[in-house]
Amino acid sequence: MNLVNLITPARPAATDGSDAPPGRVTLVGAGPGDPELLTVKAVKALQAARLVLYDHLVSPAVLEHLSPDAERIYVGKESSRHTLPQASIIELMVQLARSGRPLLRLKGGDGYIFGRGGEEAQALAAEGIPFTVVPGLTAAQGAAASVGIPLTHRDHACSLVLATGHLRDGQGLDMDWAMLARPRQTVVLYMGVNNLPEICRQLISHGLSPQTPAALVEKATLPDERCITGTLAELPALALRHQVRPPALIMVGGVVSVRAQLVPTAAVAVAPLAQLHAAA
Repeated sequence: MNLVNLITPARPAATDGSDAPPGRVTLVGAGPGDPELLTVKAVKALQAARLVLYDHLVSPAVLEHLSPDAERIYVGKESSRHTLPQASIIELMVQLARSGRPLLRLKGGDGYIFGRGGEEAQALAAEGIPFTVVPGLTAAQGAAASVGIPLTHRDHACSLVLATGHLRDGQGLDMDWAMLARPRQTVVLYMGVNNLPEICRQLISHGLSPQTPAALVEKATLPDERCITGTLAELPALALRHQVRPPALIMVGGVVSVRAQLVPTAAVAVAPLAQLHAAA
């Protein structure tokens, strides 16, 4: 018996003899972790949900908004450890919706920003399953506000690039390095900690100064958040020294230098974290 049969009743029969319509799927972005950064629409969806598929990056504090009788199914994917592969998650999501039950698909950050929400929405659309998307605050925005690094600034960055430092299996890091190394922009790399030495090497070899300000933000907006700053050349050694682990963001650009002025203000909101912010 498969997982769906264990947790889902058989599709209810419609009174007219036809198949019951599929349940609506609500794809919700849970934000970067702090439950107070959830949108009002997301909170309402969480409170109404009775069947939930949720990811690893959804914090326990966010799950507290669920009803105690909500059926919860963990499908988290950690670095090198996947409860279910993405194709199986999509298959499970489709089968649950076909049972006729409304389903909440809960993803960390924003589902459409490196959350594979686009792939899941495509699968639902292809199957004729109705769905709604509720955006969430992406990790880069949460980190920027929390640790005092503005993503844009007229003196330092006139553009912002969000990129992934972890590509599909077998593809390596074949990225547009020349674009990422352009001056006067902020680059935020998701899922890049394990590839940090190569990322820094490539950015420097494609034109960025080794002295470019850079930062690692670990567990942004959560109680054990850390921000480690230095130069692009120093960042891999700093990551080793401080034992940085995913989930963490890599931030590169002149805006990181502004943190020295803004972190006292940022620290007021998260006073217990002040001692955790390590600077090179």
